[in-house]
Amino acid sequence: MANKILAVLEQREGKLKRSAFELISTVKKISIDLNLDPTAICIGNNIDNLNEAGSYGIMDVVHFKNTELENYSSSAYTDIVSSFVKENEVEYLLFSNTSLGKDLAPRIAARLNAGCLTDCINLQINNGEIIASRPVYASKAILETKINSPIRIFTIRPNVFKAEVTDGNIQTEIKVKEISNPNLKTKVVAIKKSADKLDVAEADIIVSGGRGLKSSENFKLIEELAEVLGGAVGASRAVVDAGWRNHGEQVGQTGKTVSPKLYIACGISGAIQHLAGMSSSRYIVAINKDKDAPIFNIADYGIAGDVFEIIPALIQEIKKIS
Repeated sequence: MANKILAVLEQREGKLKRSAFELISTVKKISIDLNLDPTAICIGNNIDNLNEAGSYGIMDVVHFKNTELENYSSSAYTDIVSSFVKENEVEYLLFSNTSLGKDLAPRIAARLNAGCLTDCINLQINNGEIIASRPVYASKAILETKINSPIRIFTIRPNVFKAEVTDGNIQTEIKVKEISNPNLKTKVVAIKKSADKLDVAEADIIVSGGRGLKSSENFKLIEELAEVLGGAVGASRAVVDAGWRNHGEQVGQTGKTVSPKLYIACGISGAIQHLAGMSSSRYIVAINKDKDAPIFNIADYGIAGDVFEIIPALIQEIKKIS
């Protein structure tokens, strides 16, 4: 009888991502509520901080290791995770709703004939079942639903579920399984990223710019404000389509879904597609010269004014207190 719940942890450049610890805490909590056996797997080559998993509640971690698995491979990862689930009679699988999780979870679901709910913002237990809450219709509504299949898969939105350190010093037991000849239909040779730039999907603070910035050159204001706040730079779809910023910074329905502690929208009107990607932020600050812009309807704090006057003033005041 299946009685296991599995966290599929994501690593990048040999370290677990922060979203992995959010996933571990969530799986641990559900395992207690449903009396399940929690475990975690991670795929990669050398992973420096796997032993930290115990601090967040999971002692048993299986590390599938191979030098060719250092970077993500959809075919290899699908084979490894699916085989583990079958061999260990796993009932529940949880992924982070990152780019990797959004690609891998449906593949696993198809392979295992499992139900799959993505981008969950809440998981609650009701009558011994997980009821998932997830945004629908561009975040205009929240759907509460459950999965009836024997194997159930959920992806959870990063920065929504807390990574909580457990009491006591829990020793992580890491089981290393060497993988020979992984199924690599394609191979990632190298990953290039902008140096020293935070990923908007994981940042606690995001400063985003829209068409109100008028040109790509004016994004230096957004970059400077993000820098003094220790945050990441985001952008609207219109800005990315115009070629002002790269797609990795795009926030919205066709970009990245973010849930930072602070989201500052500068010169962004608040189209439905953009709101769908950032409306779950803890605090939203909007700066726009149009006092009737839709962004003000969801903002916790709004400043109706010229971004070219307000942002430099903000930067100056923040520097005084930092």
